[in-house]
Amino acid sequence: MDDIYKTIEKPSIETLFKDRNSKFYGYAFPVTSEEAVKTSLELLRKNHHTARHFCYAWQLGIESIRFRANDDGEPSNTGGMPIYGQIQSFDVTNILVVSVRYFGGTKLGVGGLINAYRSSARLALESSIIEEKTIDVFYQLNFQYDLMSKVMRIIKENSISIQDQKLYMDCEVTIAVRKSNSSKIFEIFDTFYKVKINLLDL
Repeated sequence: MDDIYKTIEKPSIETLFKDRNSKFYGYAFPVTSEEAVKTSLELLRKNHHTARHFCYAWQLGIESIRFRANDDGEPSNTGGMPIYGQIQSFDVTNILVVSVRYFGGTKLGVGGLINAYRSSARLALESSIIEEKTIDVFYQLNFQYDLMSKVMRIIKENSISIQDQKLYMDCEVTIAVRKSNSSKIFEIFDTFYKVKINLLDL
C-alpha cells in the first residue's frame, strides 16, 4: 500500500561489530527533525569521547524524503553511504543510524571499511523494533451536540481515530483518517447535514 511507511519508535540497543581490532558500535534512533539528529549525535559523542569516527546517515519524511550521509573523516563514501544503503534496504524513514569507530591499529582499506560500516548499520537495524504506520489525513469536524450520536456512529463504523474533542453545545472533533480512505470519509461528512468538515495541516 502507498499509504504505509516503516519506522522505529524507540532507540535500538547498542550493537558491536569487530574487524581486526577496530570496534564499530551501532545505534539507531527515531528522529523527525535535523535538530533531533544533532541531539542524538551530541549524546553519542559524550558517551564515546575517545572514539575516532562517528559515521552516520539519516532519512526524514514520509512522502517527501530528505537524507544525509556523513563519513566523518573516513575515506569518501566508506562510512555514511554504506549506512544509508542499509536504511534503504530496511525501507525505514524518520531514522538516524550511527556507527562509532574505535581504531584498532590496523587499516581496513576501502573495502574493509565499507563492509564494517554496512555490517554495523545492519546489526543496529536488526536490533531495532521496526513498526508499520499509516499515512494519515487530519480533519476537524464541527457540529451541534444533538448530532453527536450520529457522528460517533460514523466514526466507529469506519474505525476512525479521534485525536481531540471539545464537546459542548457546539462540538469540535479532530479525527485521523488513513490517506487511502480520506476522500470517502470527507465525502460522508461533507454531505452530512449540519456537519462542517475541514482539512487540517498538522
